[in-house]
Amino acid sequence: MHVVVGAGPVGSATARLLAGQGEQVRVITRSGSGPEAGGIERVAADASDGEALARLTEGATAIYSCAGPPYHRWSTDWPPLGAALIRAAETTGAVLVTTGNLYGYGAVDGVMTEETPLLPNSVKGRVRARLWTDALAAHEAGRIRTAEVRGSDYLGAGAVSAFSVMVLPKVIKGGRGLAPADLDAPHSWTYVGDVAKTLVAVAADPSAWGRPWHVPTPAPVSVRALATRAAELAGAPRARVAKMPAIALRLAGLFSPDAREMLETQYQWQRPFIVDSTAATVAFGIKPARTDDALREMIVA
Repeated sequence: MHVVVGAGPVGSATARLLAGQGEQVRVITRSGSGPEAGGIERVAADASDGEALARLTEGATAIYSCAGPPYHRWSTDWPPLGAALIRAAETTGAVLVTTGNLYGYGAVDGVMTEETPLLPNSVKGRVRARLWTDALAAHEAGRIRTAEVRGSDYLGAGAVSAFSVMVLPKVIKGGRGLAPADLDAPHSWTYVGDVAKTLVAVAADPSAWGRPWHVPTPAPVSVRALATRAAELAGAPRARVAKMPAIALRLAGLFSPDAREMLETQYQWQRPFIVDSTAATVAFGIKPARTDDALREMIVA
């Protein structure tokens, strides 16, 4: 049995991928939601309850951490969830593979690799870095087996990012998108289906444990170029996209907790933000999905 914690875009894609391979899958969410498909069991539970999670993962081969607490509650909700996942892995012996991101690296000059040091410069970055260092410490102590899979901003069905929320819905309807970003800076975009493929590949390969992996990700594309291509694929008028003034995002933060939380990670959008995924591409033979295909999923959703 494989246990997937969380049923967002990555959790759902991971559950479907495993079920399609003939595996028995249990998806755990607070509400009991998740994809409906043969081989997938959906369970309602609080995954931050270590005892409950250990019971629900008994007999599991692997635990996939794909949950995503509300953006403005990361500092309060992630630590107990991370501790519960480690406890479940230690109790059951299942390998724990966590869906991470690039926040822990902080503001990097140059391309990010798995060897880039964790030097977080934000609250959310410190949360992500601590989750990994805690899990890695348990791994190195022989208590658990673990690895982390890191991707950049997501594209694909259900993906949520500044682009998917603030730009894409506007440009495919012929409107003007606003993005709090350098519109021409190269930016890496990771397909959610490739995150799922990497999670499953890492879980199945003991030689891959004890380290982070970057999800195979195609060449970077600027926000402006991505918007232009999305409009073309949607048959919409030529994309119009403008940079959102910093004051506008701050004002939005007065009313929206998610907008407020975006302020501390603005460095990711105001400069090149590029991930190198050579290691995982070579190790697992995963060819990144075409950016066009990832955009098409979002357009038809």
